[in-house]
Amino acid sequence: MCDGCGLCVDACPTTALEILGKDIEVEELVGELLKDAAFYETSGGGITASGGEPTLQPEIVATIFQEMQSRGIHTALDTCGYCSQEALKKILPWTDLVLFDLKSLNPEDHETFTGKPNQRIIENLLWLRDQLKTDQKFKVWLRTPLIPGFTAQEENIRKIGEFIFRVMDQYIERWELCSFNNLCQAKYERLGIGWQLSGTPLLTQEELDLYGSIARSSGVSTGHVYVTGAARQAE
Repeated sequence: MCDGCGLCVDACPTTALEILGKDIEVEELVGELLKDAAFYETSGGGITASGGEPTLQPEIVATIFQEMQSRGIHTALDTCGYCSQEALKKILPWTDLVLFDLKSLNPEDHETFTGKPNQRIIENLLWLRDQLKTDQKFKVWLRTPLIPGFTAQEENIRKIGEFIFRVMDQYIERWELCSFNNLCQAKYERLGIGWQLSGTPLLTQEELDLYGSIARSSGVSTGHVYVTGAARQAE
């Protein structure tokens, strides 16, 4: 049974095997990130802790963010929201922007789609709102992925929009509807993992425009709604 030691990669004479990912010390990672400091300064960008789920390693993320902020580099936390508030408390003091997924408000649908219930996610989002009420300086972008057959449903987008309008609208900078993309399919194939959405086409521009219209008519401030990502080309 494979234990992930990697020795087979070194021994393979045809280099047919490779290691995907590696362990790295925080100091080494900070050094790598700082190599692009000139680019961050020129572009106005920064670094994003994404995933996987970065809140599973809160001490590491907090340390990296603190190092970046001390050098004037913008930091963003990209989270699904299914995490402990203790993890958020460790990371937020060094966070400029939180990218927070809000996929579905329906508990049953959310568990079917993701394998996890959404109660903790909603609780964490409301907790973030309460932190913003105390004048904490981070900003929040909500993001809803538009997955065909799952989250890309008119009723789902409408209900999320109505929820944001009721409890979050003045506390977010944007609500982003992220168009489905299938660029990850090759990764699934390389890892030998089946993908339920294999072969699913991108959404059309008309579909993206429809979801954007539903979002803007839900009560959310029009300037907060963005539709991002590629559309399927007309045939």
